[in-house]
Amino acid sequence: MDVKSNTKQATLTVGDKSVNLPVYSGTVGPDVVDISKLYAQTGMFTYDPGFTSTASCQSKITYIDGDAGILQYRGYPIEQLAEHGDFLETCYLLLYGELPTKAQKDDFDKRVTHHTMVHEQMARFFQAFRRDAHPMAVMVASVGALAAFYHDSTDINDPQQRMIASMRMIAKIPTLAAMAYKYSIGQPFVYPQNRLHFAENFLHMCFAVPCEEYKVNPVLADALDKIFILHADHEQNASTSTVRIAGSSGANPFACIAAGIACLWGPAHGGANEAALAMLGEIGTVDKIPEFIAKVKDKNSNVRLMGFGHRVYKNYDPRAKLMQQAAHKVLKETGHGNDPLLHVAMELEKIALSDQYFIDRKLYPNVDFYSGITLKAMGFPTSMFTVLFAVARTVGWISQWSEMIEDPEQKIGRPRQLFNGSTKRDYVPLDQRK
Repeated sequence: MDVKSNTKQATLTVGDKSVNLPVYSGTVGPDVVDISKLYAQTGMFTYDPGFTSTASCQSKITYIDGDAGILQYRGYPIEQLAEHGDFLETCYLLLYGELPTKAQKDDFDKRVTHHTMVHEQMARFFQAFRRDAHPMAVMVASVGALAAFYHDSTDINDPQQRMIASMRMIAKIPTLAAMAYKYSIGQPFVYPQNRLHFAENFLHMCFAVPCEEYKVNPVLADALDKIFILHADHEQNASTSTVRIAGSSGANPFACIAAGIACLWGPAHGGANEAALAMLGEIGTVDKIPEFIAKVKDKNSNVRLMGFGHRVYKNYDPRAKLMQQAAHKVLKETGHGNDPLLHVAMELEKIALSDQYFIDRKLYPNVDFYSGITLKAMGFPTSMFTVLFAVARTVGWISQWSEMIEDPEQKIGRPRQLFNGSTKRDYVPLDQRK
């Protein structure tokens, strides 16, 4: 086991029987108690709904300290990566473990750029969907279908094929996302442009039309690039765990990422920014905030404060500050500087950071609070918000999947249960049942 130390032990006593369990320490973060042999030694399982106290794997990719508001990719603070680098540099870091040299960066950018086109028959695949199909439904299907088009990179035991599949998904999933958007609004697909950078290319594929020239706004491209960096990975969350458990069965990489997208579609996971935007729209104007806050504090009310607090972060979400800056720039650039939603957002943030009710409950603004406003100002409909999340998270999923495949301790995922159904009973013939 690749851990810093394993000199400590924990003792579990049940009745008159005691067992010693190894305690491992990583490079940073809480120690873990190894319970892998607990059933063999005691005949018992642990009970941990949602696996909130269970480490399912070892990982060197992303570290989060929710209490301190820390998010690091491969040891690098998210603030530094977003301020000084770009998304493809972050992709390289997550995949390979180190920041690239200039030559490595140029080569990686070129490889991604020249994989952005998808097979031409994919256009016919899209025609099978209803025009009003949700873009996330299209994404789940089309990403899974990549295995049918690129079956030369589905052998998970071949490192070369794994890397080719990884590059293909980082490059092609943005193209599929743009195609899903274009299909939903009845416009023709726009091919990727090799002359454009990653975020620029995505904006071009989404908003260009064949009948006129489209110039990518650098402010919007920079903001979108930062959004992608901030969402690239987030440790063992629901969708990442889904990718890992799908991959543990030996499923091909395209199927695993499609599974992650399906999980991300859930409103409790990838739909939080859409919910935050809807909340701001319901409030409407700053003068209505006191009434809304009163409802939030009322225990008998069903009103919830969306975009505040986090399952992991018990401090200010480190991504939120960066997203706030991007939101301001985008709204100013697009002429939405006086958008009432931004004023509502700013006033809500001020209240949350000063009101003792929110301070006691650690309800700080999170990244979803600002990203919904930003994406709306860019011109994306709310149905595309989670799709953009999937575009950003693809590299994180792939990095986690690759790490799992290379982990000699990885096994097929098989959670246990606490069974509380009927005990054994005998079958009763149909004519004898009452």
